[in-house]
Amino acid sequence: MANWYLIENVRARNPLVHTITNFVVANDSANGLLAIGASPIMAAAVEEMTELGGMADAVVINIGTLDKGVVTSILAVGKAANMAGKPVVLDPVGVGATSFRQETVRLLLKEIRFAVIRGNLGELATIAGIAWQARGVDAGVGDASQAAEIALKVAREYRTIVAISGVVDTISDGKRVITIENGDELLPKITGSGCLLSCVIGAFVGVTDDYLDAVVVASASYAIASEYAVKRLERRLPASFRVAFIDELAIWDGHNQEKLAQIKEVSQ
Repeated sequence: MANWYLIENVRARNPLVHTITNFVVANDSANGLLAIGASPIMAAAVEEMTELGGMADAVVINIGTLDKGVVTSILAVGKAANMAGKPVVLDPVGVGATSFRQETVRLLLKEIRFAVIRGNLGELATIAGIAWQARGVDAGVGDASQAAEIALKVAREYRTIVAISGVVDTISDGKRVITIENGDELLPKITGSGCLLSCVIGAFVGVTDDYLDAVVVASASYAIASEYAVKRLERRLPASFRVAFIDELAIWDGHNQEKLAQIKEVSQ
């Protein structure tokens, strides 16, 4: 189910990942990509989006801190990447929080073909048109048992791979549903952990045509790295965990992912 050689492929190929992200997480996203062996570009000027969209091995779009100028840049780079046949990843941060975010995501889904959409359950529920009580950019409150249904619905409608991050990660290509039950509870206690995962997924889809496999391996490896990180800590505190986690990403090709990964295919 999972081809773990993709971890080594990322290091060997050093994929160029162009990321339009929010200013809260840009530093950790860049450092996390460097740690796993990818090469980040964190640019947003519309004047260079066409070049970068064609140049990058993958493009990651994160709507965490939106304005009209950012939307223009996102559309330009997404379309350029589509034209060049490069995968584009969408992280619809807080899409349910405001009408501006909802309108923006509807526009992006109409204008850009996404290889992967990754977010929390509340964000994907909003895209699926399922009622969900959310606050700000948090996952909010709803029925977690709907994760498989939501993943399938969005994957089928937009012909993409959907990754829903949470206590249990749920991934679907519209036909299969795969769950991952790895990860430490400190992971969501650091801001941008989901945003960095979207970048890591971008690096993985940038080195293979099997996007489902790339998302599963990236998500499982990322979660397992968090389990290794807590072993480094004298006390379970978020700032210490953040540093230890990035260190674990830098050495995760030495982790025993295949034995530790709790990956299951769910019957539908």
